[in-house]
Amino acid sequence: MPEKMLGNDIITADKINKTFPNEVQALCDFSTRVRRREVLVIIGPSGSGKSTFLRCLNGLEEIDSGSIVIDGVPLDHKKENRLEIRKEVGMVFQLFNLFPHLTVLDNVSLAQRLVRKKSKKEASETSMELLRKVGIPEKANTFPNHLSGGQQQRVAIARALAMMPKVMLFDEATSALDPEMIGEVLEVMKNLAQEGMTMIVVTHEMGFAREVGDRMIFMEEGEIVEEGSPDQLFTNPKKERTGLFLSQIL
Repeated sequence: MPEKMLGNDIITADKINKTFPNEVQALCDFSTRVRRREVLVIIGPSGSGKSTFLRCLNGLEEIDSGSIVIDGVPLDHKKENRLEIRKEVGMVFQLFNLFPHLTVLDNVSLAQRLVRKKSKKEASETSMELLRKVGIPEKANTFPNHLSGGQQQRVAIARALAMMPKVMLFDEATSALDPEMIGEVLEVMKNLAQEGMTMIVVTHEMGFAREVGDRMIFMEEGEIVEEGSPDQLFTNPKKERTGLFLSQIL
């Protein structure tokens, strides 16, 4: 991808710590900044804290200490701040979490009507635009159980985009898919990156990381082991542990 102009910081995470009740420390003084239009790819072994970091960013997990600020709004205990951040940060999970009793169109429209207070007509028009964007407008009146895994994940992306977020978080969005369905979801994510969406992507898809990522972080045991451009990490990692991890998955 051609190099793009990145903006000012939109996310600041400063020395955040998170320990679960089983005394596993998922994040240890974790600090990073993400710039507008940046695609940050996070890699690392299972249990390294990647998904926990994403869940902390939109308030699904509480941090024990440190601070998170998103587009000038601190993620603190003020209800209005947390609601504002939830509106502005879209998240796509491994599992699609679609409502099985609602059509695709209604799945994408629901939050627009409840949270953004759009009319049914306005929400439906926006939803159809987004279904065209992710390549499945013909599935609007279909129920989720009649869709392939790749199609369901594209609906989940459309649903997250329907809230007009400033940031999109992808938590191993392709890991539950059959191999032939991974490409269609990655293509949607690539298009979003090209359009300038700020994205944080936890993934094992190294081809995507190399092609689309502006920056990569390699995590282990809740800490950043190494970060840099994808080219630098893939071709000349500074840390032996980074090189060992990449040699095992490439």
